[in-house]
Amino acid sequence: MQKTKLQKFFRAIAWILGVLLFLVLALFTRVDRTDFREMEYYSKTLHILDTLSLSSSQGENWLTGWSKVNSTPESPVNLVGYKPRGKYDFVQDSTFIRTLTISNGHNTVVFLNYELMIIHPVLYNRIKEAIKRNYPQIDFVYFTATHTHSGMGGYMPGLAGSLAFGGYDEDIMQLLEKRSLLGIRESLSSLDTTTLFYQVANTQNLVGNRLKVDDPVDPFIRKLILEKKNGEKGIFLSYAAHSTIHDSKFKGLSGDYPHYLMDKLEQGDYDFSMFAAGTVGSHRPLAGGKTIEHVKTYADSLYLQMGKGIKVSDKINEHQISFTNFPLHLRKPHYRIAKNVRLRPYIFNSLFGETNAHFDVILLGDLLLISSSGEISGVFMQAWEKYAQEQGLYLIISCFNGGYIGYITPDEYYDGPYYEARDMNWFGPYNGAYFDEIVRKIIDKASN
Repeated sequence: MQKTKLQKFFRAIAWILGVLLFLVLALFTRVDRTDFREMEYYSKTLHILDTLSLSSSQGENWLTGWSKVNSTPESPVNLVGYKPRGKYDFVQDSTFIRTLTISNGHNTVVFLNYELMIIHPVLYNRIKEAIKRNYPQIDFVYFTATHTHSGMGGYMPGLAGSLAFGGYDEDIMQLLEKRSLLGIRESLSSLDTTTLFYQVANTQNLVGNRLKVDDPVDPFIRKLILEKKNGEKGIFLSYAAHSTIHDSKFKGLSGDYPHYLMDKLEQGDYDFSMFAAGTVGSHRPLAGGKTIEHVKTYADSLYLQMGKGIKVSDKINEHQISFTNFPLHLRKPHYRIAKNVRLRPYIFNSLFGETNAHFDVILLGDLLLISSSGEISGVFMQAWEKYAQEQGLYLIISCFNGGYIGYITPDEYYDGPYYEARDMNWFGPYNGAYFDEIVRKIIDKASN
């Protein structure tokens, strides 16, 4: 009798251990550290780049138009950023969709900007299809976001979207689609002959490296300034500090410091402004606090500094527009739970769905704009900008182009005690070196 009970006990233990082992094997696998140059995704991307051609045209002048359309929901929706916070309690700032249209008389490109944390692939595809149906004269769309962590949700389907990113709301999707189309219509109707200028301004003590304090940062504001024949003036600008000044417990709808910077610009010398989050990966704003007063003071400081310390100021004379986009191939997802242990790819894919990894490229004369699905660290920017200058180009890099693949940080960060490099580097390792090579090849392609 005792022997039978003992046998049952050991059988139960064996069964439990077997189930646990099955679950471990089903859910987790090792981190694949194979050199990226030896993997198929690398050769596929290189083949695309080697055979890639940019659509291009030469015009006689620049034409630009712009618009700013309110897209604030009629009733509160979930906030996106930091952690799940539920619906916002109040509207600190109305949220806007900004549209900038640039043409040389032969090709027309549109820059669409949202006061959102990211542009989810579902939203991206919906807006692109709507534009294709309604405005076939538009040749290319370049998506950007301010990356506010206090913006609205409602555009992220799937399990992860429902749990942590504001979920999916068809009313919000319809709102964003209608307002985007309205913005494009208004920008097209305001086209006028324009002179374009590129400027770079240095800032002091406004951005820091939040992973490694002593590592480099990208402190520069890069600006495309547009002066219409009718006297109106617009600006497209990019900066590398995260839009994360508001506290994670803040329950208002807000565009964070980019919103107040754009307001400041439009109250001053500009009739229109558009802020595109730059190489924000690993970069934080040095705001000194988390209150709304700190947000406004930071925007004021950035506004004052962007008019000083001008490093580059040049007119864009050649009326050439070139553009392309291409899919980015990646290794299988590496959502890590330990240094050398990750979730199996099917778990990641079931949580996050399609990532729509790609690059968008626009060349306006000698100004090259690259938009990435990876949240790129500003540590790379100095070397890339120098490389572009050697090829005769100016460079602006932005993120949040309608795809999202996590953080792209220097490879030496990958095994460090850094949240961004551990939890948010979804397709590592070696993505730092991989992206470095891709960006340089894009610059080569654009300069030829």
